[in-house]
Amino acid sequence: MVNSQRGDGVFVSDCEGPLSKNDNAFEIAAKFIPEGGRLFQLLSKYDDVLAEIVKKSGYRAGYTLALIAPFLKAHNVTNREISDFSARNIVLIQGAMQLLRRVMEAIPSFIVSTSYEQYIFSICTLVGFPFENVYCTRLDVDKYFIDGEEKKKLKKFEKEILNLSMIEIPNNTKSINDLSSESQETVERLDNIFLKEIPSMASYAILKDIKPLGGEEKADSVRSIIERLHCNLSDVIYVGDSITDVRVLQLVRAGKGLAISFNGNMYAVRNADVAVLSENAIVTSVLVDVFSKSGRDDVLSLVRDWSYYSLKKYCSDKTLVETIARTYGTALPKVELVTRDNVEGLVKDSSAFRKTVRGEAIGRLG
Repeated sequence: MVNSQRGDGVFVSDCEGPLSKNDNAFEIAAKFIPEGGRLFQLLSKYDDVLAEIVKKSGYRAGYTLALIAPFLKAHNVTNREISDFSARNIVLIQGAMQLLRRVMEAIPSFIVSTSYEQYIFSICTLVGFPFENVYCTRLDVDKYFIDGEEKKKLKKFEKEILNLSMIEIPNNTKSINDLSSESQETVERLDNIFLKEIPSMASYAILKDIKPLGGEEKADSVRSIIERLHCNLSDVIYVGDSITDVRVLQLVRAGKGLAISFNGNMYAVRNADVAVLSENAIVTSVLVDVFSKSGRDDVLSLVRDWSYYSLKKYCSDKTLVETIARTYGTALPKVELVTRDNVEGLVKDSSAFRKTVRGEAIGRLG
């Protein structure tokens, strides 16, 4: 059993964002669907509306990965093409491979990701991470058949969606009525397409079968991990960056584990204990090291006085401190406790910073 007093810990991380720069599903859409990048962005915004504004019953954040799948099928994309593309286009965050190899040797380690399993399998193969310690979204497009007429109809929907106004979600949006009239019209049309029209088509089986691992499902995965290891939420350090991590960040934070936003968007930052703005995962390595050796309180003390003095005081692994010094010199990356007073400033800074690390298009996704 994990010693919760000493904080030996369990490391759990999202993949895209904390470990890699990719948004694999976005990149697949952009590769195989004409104007697929914009199509994915629009469906991602629709996903955000349903998950966090409408709070549609039974809806899971990250459902964009299901919404895009019928269009992949309409363009004859295969499992093999998805696997090959994913393996060829991995872009890791600097220091992510070293982080994973370090934590795997030190404490039980898991990846809980909304990403398609083809991509996560490729990541695991690259870094030597055990695939049996992964929770992710299953995708098998090969098992479905849709005829030529239905493919034409899906492509017609595709063109219509691309002509809709992009959904804009202002900060502190509370209800659908807070959106612009153009955004509300887009949401209404997408509701009709995905909730009324596609359900009468053969391709609805794709939407029905794909279960994106987001929202509450990520939280359930962490519950499964602690049950599997016979430990507590207070033993968990979780790293996330997006809307799909909200529920698990809330769960870990409430359970007195450690919830970290790594280059997070507004959804992640607002639900984290600590916000990290860094292009290098060495910072996560330090936080995990302190958490695993001396517990949550020492991590919070380190972050409260984020300096080389505190790094030397709290981080017993001197090679990590030396690596940070070589990487950053005198200007340490921004690492702060998230409080009521600073949260909106951190949201602004982190949202901007994530775009510099992952690119404008991916950085804007929920």
